[in-house]
Amino acid sequence: MRLALLLLLAAFPGLLAATAGRAAGIQVSSVRVWSALDYTRVTLESETPIRHTLITLKDPDRLVLDLEGVEITATLTGLAEKVGANDPYVKGTRIGRFRPGVARLVFDLKSEVKPQAFALGPIGDYGHRLVLDIYPLVPPDPLLAFLERHQARQRGEAPPATPAAGDQRPPAGAKPVPPPPAEQLDPRRLVIVALDAGHGGEDPGARGRGGTNEKDVTLAIARRLKARIDQEPNMRAVLTREGDYFVPLHVRVEKARRVRADLFVSVHADAWIRPDARGSSVYALSENGATSVAARMLAKRENDADLIGGVNLEGKDRYLAMTLADLSLTAQINDSLRLGRVVLDELGGINDLHKTNVEQAGFAVLKAPNIPSILVETAFISNPREERRLKSEAYQEQLAEALFTGIKRYFAKNPPLSRERVASRETLNHPGSVVPAKAGTR
Repeated sequence: MRLALLLLLAAFPGLLAATAGRAAGIQVSSVRVWSALDYTRVTLESETPIRHTLITLKDPDRLVLDLEGVEITATLTGLAEKVGANDPYVKGTRIGRFRPGVARLVFDLKSEVKPQAFALGPIGDYGHRLVLDIYPLVPPDPLLAFLERHQARQRGEAPPATPAAGDQRPPAGAKPVPPPPAEQLDPRRLVIVALDAGHGGEDPGARGRGGTNEKDVTLAIARRLKARIDQEPNMRAVLTREGDYFVPLHVRVEKARRVRADLFVSVHADAWIRPDARGSSVYALSENGATSVAARMLAKRENDADLIGGVNLEGKDRYLAMTLADLSLTAQINDSLRLGRVVLDELGGINDLHKTNVEQAGFAVLKAPNIPSILVETAFISNPREERRLKSEAYQEQLAEALFTGIKRYFAKNPPLSRERVASRETLNHPGSVVPAKAGTR
């Protein structure tokens, strides 16, 4: 019998390797953790799908994630070191063998949470991913946070810190923002600009030949632009993401609507297959198809960010949450084109223009009714020269100043409508309430 087995293995040398491979189980090739006030995300990447079971336990609060057929390796155990002490929701992580063939991950929690786990198929540079999203029971209210910061400035105090990941820092080299005199502030008509730093977290966006990630450049520029806007007495900026984490497209739009933004500016850094493509571009929404093939391709690439960043699509249409009322989109698009024109003029003063006109396409992130919205491709990160400029703090400051000047020029010709207070404490005391969008257009 033993001789027959040896002869069989000699005749089929690959049989032993294949058998050993099955015995070894699934290897987790990469573990990533993204911590933010919005939520904490844990991603396990592997060559094959991972079957899993998620359990919530009380007293004390814990999450248990059982992984079937997964080997406990140094990569997997390294997860414990990736959860920082300042994570808003996870206190610590333990990993061990629950029973033969099942690895168990235990997440000790700081409070009760609302978790979800889901699988993502291979896309781009990623293999199979198992994603665990840990949300707070009560989502953070961007309007409440905005009002608290605004009122702190009115009192001459430093704005309250955001209790999120360690990357919540002001941009290097940014000028300090002194609180404006309280008598200059009019909370009944505070101009609010929503700044959307493209991509983030699992979605790096485009990558330059020098290794620069679009998500890092866009966040740096958005932070600088926010600092510049916040220097104005009656203007404030709100970031749709304040750190390196993924925010779905419809959530970016909803955040802008929740704070009743007067403008929405999405910051990006373009890429193309040819390294000589260069220049800045500005895009607005289109109801009737794209104005060029390039604009249509760009819109598709940006709209696919949800697939790369990782949205749980189980049982729902990924564009369902983006299907907003179209009644005011025509007026919104007209205002967006006016905004885009002046911003494009300002960008032309510091960089070549890739397109001399504002292009249009079906960008999902620009579909906020009553909020003029533009997507700015600051430069081509795929162009080595422009990549170097995008990494430069001085050039980031120039871009922020150009965008700010364009925004100011737009408001000079299109003053915002008067309205009542941004919100009232009575409204904020009801978490389920939604502040209605402003009526009318400029």
